[in-house]
Amino acid sequence: MPCPSSFPPGLLALMAPGLALMATFSLPSQAGDRRALPVEKPPGVKGRTLILLDVNTKSPVRIISENFLSLQLDPSIIHDGWLDFLSSRRLVTLARGLAPAFLRFAGKRTDFLQFHNVKNPAKSRGGPGPDYYLKNYEDARSLDKLYNFADCSGLHLIFALNALRRNPNNSWNSSNALSLLKYSASKKYNISWELGNEPNNYRTLIGRSVNGSQLGKDYTQLRSLLQLIRTYSRAHLYGPNIGRPRKNVIGFLEGFLKVAGGTVDAVTWQHYYIDGRVAKVTDFLKTRLLDTLSDQIRKIQKVVNTYTPGKKIWLEGVGTTSAGGMNNLSDSYAAGFLWLNTLGLLASQGIDVVVRHSFLDHGHNHLVDQNFNPLPDYWLSLLYKRLIGPKVLAIHVAGLQRKPRPGRVIRDKLRIYAHCTSYHNHNYVRGSITLYIINLHRSRKKIKLAGTLRDKIVHQYLLQPYGKDGLHSKSVQLNGQPLAMVDDGTLPELKPRPLRAGRTLVIPPLTMSFYVVKNVNALACRYR
Repeated sequence: MPCPSSFPPGLLALMAPGLALMATFSLPSQAGDRRALPVEKPPGVKGRTLILLDVNTKSPVRIISENFLSLQLDPSIIHDGWLDFLSSRRLVTLARGLAPAFLRFAGKRTDFLQFHNVKNPAKSRGGPGPDYYLKNYEDARSLDKLYNFADCSGLHLIFALNALRRNPNNSWNSSNALSLLKYSASKKYNISWELGNEPNNYRTLIGRSVNGSQLGKDYTQLRSLLQLIRTYSRAHLYGPNIGRPRKNVIGFLEGFLKVAGGTVDAVTWQHYYIDGRVAKVTDFLKTRLLDTLSDQIRKIQKVVNTYTPGKKIWLEGVGTTSAGGMNNLSDSYAAGFLWLNTLGLLASQGIDVVVRHSFLDHGHNHLVDQNFNPLPDYWLSLLYKRLIGPKVLAIHVAGLQRKPRPGRVIRDKLRIYAHCTSYHNHNYVRGSITLYIINLHRSRKKIKLAGTLRDKIVHQYLLQPYGKDGLHSKSVQLNGQPLAMVDDGTLPELKPRPLRAGRTLVIPPLTMSFYVVKNVNALACRYR
């Protein structure tokens, strides 16, 4: 199946993320760096606070996957009739802008999908209607469309199989999955695999439970199936994609890892910050909410390091809100504070991949709306892909600081992360560094680059809401210019604003921004 018409090669060359380094200002480093106190204005010095910032350029504290920022498509696109739109040139252009990445095909409908390799679905009888299933037929196969979209977009497909097809003894019935595996192997599709979606929630979903040990046995069975099929004998397998790590879910994960810890290539879980039915715009500005993910990371890492030390960890199915999100909130500029902080926090704590739910057609958590227009989090993700890569650097800050009060936790509203600038971005030589900054204060903040960053030319990429809706806006501007696609096959040029060497960085209130510090010649950033 051919891809939509070609894209400008000069544009695509800039879209993949390169090696970069990253560290957090507000949270302690896993590499043993001293925790930096938050910077606040004490009484009487309003407007005079100056933060001094330097970066350790000698070696990275973390190295994450080239596909760190990845995407998810919910199987609801089949039931809702969106699958045919994946051939849209516009959608492929948008997806390709975020390559390289994984494309995870999974969600709540995962465990209700069945694979029917039939020539004419109209003749299918019994059960839900034919559009509900993943059907493969000679002229327009659903799996073919899905794989073609991923392939044309430069994404690697991860397909989650139905785990709820069960035998009387509650073991996994793999017959339908085997049919799908054989079909995709006959087409030589390069696919990685999972089994089920949020299996700890099956009792709530269907009134029937599967414990961690049993799912571990099911994964072992799936690995055996893959090894029998030559195309997939070395395919990657990920799981168990559990929900939020509460006590019972931790027990589920422990049972799974005892049985199948050596079977999976990465351990996966999900996270949603807010109940989308009750979310308010002020929720997205709460530092306490931003920090909830850190506690979950520690819980997952503790279990994984106990049973499978060194195993990679992925956060799959992350979104700002649950319950499908909320219009004018989870799809607005305000949601970007959570999304960008999630990227920074995960990389700084060594999580290898984060999968955003969803690229398209899932409530209001998506990156692209139903008219195929990119939303604020898409533009934020595109900037991240253009400027950031997989190495993580430690940062050091100094400035006027507020003394901690007894019994009070200081939660910082200025978040700073640092990376090597992407090797794939040919506008910058190797050794450059990219900072990105979240300012949740309602006043501007000033940052003076020091040490190795001192007196270097800086390129600013300031992302702000566009239009009268403010934080509720679904449009953004970059350095004062609104962002929009040039046409269905062309993304806009992301033009920086050059700042003179030695200039103080002025961070506007309630904004997100990227700063490329040119020609630092950082040792950690010179080589892959």
